[in-house]
Amino acid sequence: MFEIVFLGTSASAPSVRRGLSAQVVKHDEYRFLIDCGEGTQRQILQSGLGFKNLNHILITHGHLDHILGLGGLLSTFMRWEAIEDLNIYSSRYALDRIHELLFGVVLRGAKPPMAIKLHELKPGVFFEADDFTVSAFPVFHRGADCLGFRFEERARRPFLPEKAEELGVPAGPLRRDLVAGNTVTLEDGRRIRPDDVLGSLKPGVLFVHIGDTGRTEDLVPYCRNADALVIESTYLEEEADMAHQFSHLTAKQAAELAIRAGVRRLILTHISRRYREKDVLAEAQAAFPEVVVARDFDSFQIKQG
Repeated sequence: MFEIVFLGTSASAPSVRRGLSAQVVKHDEYRFLIDCGEGTQRQILQSGLGFKNLNHILITHGHLDHILGLGGLLSTFMRWEAIEDLNIYSSRYALDRIHELLFGVVLRGAKPPMAIKLHELKPGVFFEADDFTVSAFPVFHRGADCLGFRFEERARRPFLPEKAEELGVPAGPLRRDLVAGNTVTLEDGRRIRPDDVLGSLKPGVLFVHIGDTGRTEDLVPYCRNADALVIESTYLEEEADMAHQFSHLTAKQAAELAIRAGVRRLILTHISRRYREKDVLAEAQAAFPEVVVARDFDSFQIKQG
């Protein structure tokens, strides 16, 4: 299961109720900050998340409304929050701007309180844990080398407690060993194999995050059968021409992507101040019912249905 906490959901400029783009994805002890708009450090504090383990930052692209908060975040770390290292992942264009911001403006020759590592991403898996991976894929948005991200749990075989009970396998370490794929020996000498207590292989949870984008036709393979898709919805169809001009999506276009890709749940963000939330929601729901419009500090659990 993944959890996403929205810290900023506004498009381009903040509004009274919406900060600039930022969200935290959690999975067990891991936390990933996706984008870091201006004021993100305050949003982190207000959300109650704090800064612990927040040492992986994924940047969708290098436009200022998605990276300016990195300066304030680093300044906060320099004053009273210590982490061992800070890993920032993005395209070359974004990393060049981020390097100028952090080293040229914030640090200006000073030594950072932690190792800052800038990782240039290419399409494919770039982060692996025991039970999930994170991969990047290309996204089209005004030539800024944009990226989307896939968070994917590894396929697994579910543990069948009723089978374990029938075979007399006690709760505790023996069951954990079986889940890990090891054969165990009971006190009476019987040997129990993993196949005796594990079900058929099932895919893990798939969660896809896309920031700003101007087209959807090339995104379908990356979003296919996702348990949840987070994507921008900057415009409504009444201004589709403007959306095309600035390489953004309408709510209807985001919903149509969800339909084509077989997504189970759609979460819209990057909302323009020109629209009412209920109008954005209504346009998307007309095509795809399982949709919500995220607000700042909303939290959603991403799991299989």
